[in-house]
Amino acid sequence: MLAIHSGDEENNCHVIDVRGLKCPLPVLKTAKGIAALPPGVRVVVLATDPMAAIDIPHFCNERGHRFLGRHDDEGVSRYEIETGG
Repeated sequence: MLAIHSGDEENNCHVIDVRGLKCPLPVLKTAKGIAALPPGVRVVVLATDPMAAIDIPHFCNERGHRFLGRHDDEGVSRYEIETGG
């Protein structure tokens, strides 16, 4: 299930929850979730699929988004992205 939450308006952050989805769905849902966002918006993607560690940075590189990093915590990876133009 895809969940997109608007975060703190001050921090301009959105959360896309793709936990439980398998490749290629996490990156496809991420692409759909940020497609209409303007440049400079911070996005956090929560994923459990190990392939997301390859797919999400590659997606960012291909689409002009800035990959800010990945943090793992108890089987959930948190990917931080800044949308590009």
